[in-house]
Amino acid sequence: MKGRVGLIVNPIAGMGGRVGLKGTDGDAYLKALSLGSKPVAPSRAREFLRSLPRGVEVVAPNGIMGEEEAAEEGLRPAVIRCASEGKLTSAEDTRRCASMMMSQVDLIVFVGGDGTARDVISAVGCRVPILGVPSGVKMYSGVFAETPAAAAEALRKFLSGEAELVRAEVLDIDEEAFRRGELMVRLYGYAMVPRAPEVVLEGKDSSRHDLEELKSIAKYVVENMEPGTLYLLGPGTSVAAIAEELGVPKTLLGVDAVYDGKVVGLDLNEAQILGLLRTYHKAKVVLSPLGGQGFLLGRGNQQLSPQVIRAVGVNNIIIVATKDKISRLKVLRVDTGDEELNRQLRGYRRVTVGYGEEAVIRVE
Repeated sequence: MKGRVGLIVNPIAGMGGRVGLKGTDGDAYLKALSLGSKPVAPSRAREFLRSLPRGVEVVAPNGIMGEEEAAEEGLRPAVIRCASEGKLTSAEDTRRCASMMMSQVDLIVFVGGDGTARDVISAVGCRVPILGVPSGVKMYSGVFAETPAAAAEALRKFLSGEAELVRAEVLDIDEEAFRRGELMVRLYGYAMVPRAPEVVLEGKDSSRHDLEELKSIAKYVVENMEPGTLYLLGPGTSVAAIAEELGVPKTLLGVDAVYDGKVVGLDLNEAQILGLLRTYHKAKVVLSPLGGQGFLLGRGNQQLSPQVIRAVGVNNIIIVATKDKISRLKVLRVDTGDEELNRQLRGYRRVTVGYGEEAVIRVE
């Protein structure tokens, strides 16, 4: 297959997730490093490159923004010298690289989150199509493939003429407000992306849920909580209603822990959760699909890492959602970064949608 794809890797994207920082904008990257966070984006880039259709030429920035990842997969990219030397890159590097490669490629693939998407379109607008390999903490925009391998398949369909281009929203949220538990979503612009099943074009939905329905879900979950069990409460308004029913505080966009009706941890990162799981040997996770994309794991809750989910057990996951949300979602999705765990989580799952009411929906 012939074609040229630009690859831009934001090497720090997603590093704030497992340590509970909800992003790496500004100085949060340095804090993530101090908390022991490891880079996520390079491995996601390599996963994409391993699935790249044969014959497609890669154009990449020098160093850690693409050249190194391509070389590690045995590829010989055309290198554009646009990235700062060393291990610390900036939004300006992303914008410069996107601008310089724009006229040389059929499509730009970026590895990052909403912040990276925003930087790319600020340079290229709708003049060249883009496609996101999900690797950030915040992925509210409609430009991301479901997984790195899905991005490669969507690229194949685009290059072969099977996928037309459509306009998609690029969104971002205020990270400082996000860390305070406030969700402030802003439309930054539009991008052209391939229309393919592998691409989630619908941006995340931050609409207000029916309060009475949330209360009935919360009441049912609380009444059926088992004594002597640690409950990890994921982010989102549906789960926040459970904390309200319990009468305990909740970080709307974080992961909190409750044991026998009392809070034992707020806004936890991965290491703190694993520490609790060593203390409390019986645990369950309560999740709600986040926004219009229907992701249970891998978007905005990276603290619930594969190691955490395995320690809890895939059968100890409680899913809650309003009937309206379930009716709008064809499927639920998982993207934990661990394909074996993804396979274990797939299949049909029960979702609590009211007091004593359940729906069955497929997870893929």
